[in-house]
Amino acid sequence: MMTKNSDANSQAIQQLLKTLMKLPWKAQVAIGVLLLLVAGAIYGVGCVNNKTQTPTGENLAFPEGTKSISFCLWNMENLFDDKDDKRRQPDEEFDQWFITKPEERTAKYDRLASWLLKQNGGIGPDIIVGVEIESYRAAEMLQQTLNTKLPADAQKYDYIAMKEIDAGRHIAPCVISRYPLSGAKVLGKRQRILEVHVAANGKDLCLVASHWTSQLSDKGMGKEGTGRDGYAKAIYAAYTEELKANPKVDFLVCGDFNDSPESDSVANELHVVSDPKLVTADANPPRLFGLLSGKSPDQFGTHYYNKPLIYDHIAISPGLLDTTGWGCMVDTVQVPTDGLIRAGARTRRPWRFGSANDDAVGRGFSDHFPVMVTLKVAP
Repeated sequence: MMTKNSDANSQAIQQLLKTLMKLPWKAQVAIGVLLLLVAGAIYGVGCVNNKTQTPTGENLAFPEGTKSISFCLWNMENLFDDKDDKRRQPDEEFDQWFITKPEERTAKYDRLASWLLKQNGGIGPDIIVGVEIESYRAAEMLQQTLNTKLPADAQKYDYIAMKEIDAGRHIAPCVISRYPLSGAKVLGKRQRILEVHVAANGKDLCLVASHWTSQLSDKGMGKEGTGRDGYAKAIYAAYTEELKANPKVDFLVCGDFNDSPESDSVANELHVVSDPKLVTADANPPRLFGLLSGKSPDQFGTHYYNKPLIYDHIAISPGLLDTTGWGCMVDTVQVPTDGLIRAGARTRRPWRFGSANDDAVGRGFSDHFPVMVTLKVAP
């Protein structure tokens, strides 16, 4: 339908064309070239603006039918099972404790599961990465505790991935998931690095969960490749191989790195950056976007040692910054603390469960806060 404005615009254009037709042909050509140049400049500006507005994970618009998946990473602080495995110290302390004090073992599992099941609308995160897990049996016990406490109509946690590692301490990462897991394997040499593939909507996510050496045992003075830098190099080698095979690979690495985002092992060896625009399939060297990189420890600290520290990380490949396959809503990342700080505490310190010698009445959850984010899977 024509409006008064559109009719007036049409008449003005017709009058302009009549005027141009009365000019000499050289003037008509010059004006035509000028109009083309102006149109090209406008188009170019539009292209530049579109380029700067390309989705980076902060403003992804997924198509209808996309699946939302709640993801949680949590160092669960010495989660040991109900079997006497006669571990060497310091693991033997926790191994024996949970055997001789079954009520405290039960309290530990109940507290972790109860807090997790308050998340994601009361059904818990869909994918849980646990760190400091003694054994497959311990992961299985947490899975069973979660499933027992779930609402009757909620989807169960049917899948576990874990490879036990005896590398100094007998603890390792595990994955507990509502979605199928496959291809679990250990990366590196006797390092706590678990790689597993997660399937949803027929799309594949390559998930790497890791627990790097402690600042107490790794001062950065040892043989190259044996400490946190060795963990970073092993993971980065796996990432570059995946990226070489498929530039659009959906690759997520997470864990307790025992190092801050700006540390050499995280920023320079694993090539984790705080700007998602630098994370592209053709970047040289390939990079990963750190969801907590560049953020304040006062607001996003996951651990506390004299001050809040960001030691637990989630980093993603370029494939997770688009709307095909898996994607990551990076602006949803959070380090929740509700209920996880001791009442009356004046610092942002996690309320730890502690050891056998601590006061059982004052036990909390873990000495780390969890990290959570929403993932998406295209239909």
